[in-house]
Amino acid sequence: MSDRTNRIKSQVTTQVSKATTQVKDITDATAARAQGAGTVTAPIGTPDNPSNQVLTAANGITFCRLILTFVFLYIFCTRGNRWVALTCYAVAAVTDFLDGQVARRTQTVSWVGKIMDPIMDRVLLFTGVLGLLAVGELPLWIPLFVIGRDAYLTCGALIVRHFRRRPIDVVYIGKIATACLMTGFSFLLLGMPIIDGLNLVSVPWLPVLNAQSGGLGLIFVYAGILCSAATAIVYTVQAAHIIRAAEENE
Repeated sequence: MSDRTNRIKSQVTTQVSKATTQVKDITDATAARAQGAGTVTAPIGTPDNPSNQVLTAANGITFCRLILTFVFLYIFCTRGNRWVALTCYAVAAVTDFLDGQVARRTQTVSWVGKIMDPIMDRVLLFTGVLGLLAVGELPLWIPLFVIGRDAYLTCGALIVRHFRRRPIDVVYIGKIATACLMTGFSFLLLGMPIIDGLNLVSVPWLPVLNAQSGGLGLIFVYAGILCSAATAIVYTVQAAHIIRAAEENE
């Protein structure tokens, strides 16, 4: 019985180790390979040589962001004090900058932080979008598009990594898309300003562009969605070229 238990523990440990290695490789392939090969020259706790620490001040700030995000969602969706909810959201957004600064200045950059930080960023964005959807200030198709876009690009990036270690370079229009979406969602969360419908279209699922009044932020969101779609097309074309080139070199 003891031998069987030890074998099971050994198998679990091996699988966890493999999974951890894969996650590290996805997060920062250069640092993961250098640590694995023992060729790291940077001090431990720096961006090029993350530690395996969990309980650090920077990671604590990152987890506080998660808590504040869900506090915001609860207050916002239950139609509590909107400004209290937005304060929670704003503080959570500020911690996105703060945790990285603390980690670098105190030399406590960790794999947990590197892995969790981009996840928390998406959680923060999606929570704001879902909050607006829950109170009826955002059409359903917009959060579906935003979530679907992220899922599509994430899956595409994972596929490309099988053919090339270096990720696809960020395109400028992608940055514009993110800026437009964040600006639009911020205006919508503030609940102002409200503008009259522009009567440009007659479809019911494009408020503000049709005759229905709505937040000015929707204009920025629509612009961000158009740029996001263009970004997805650019990345898809680049990924297809990378995969084709890799197959030709085999």
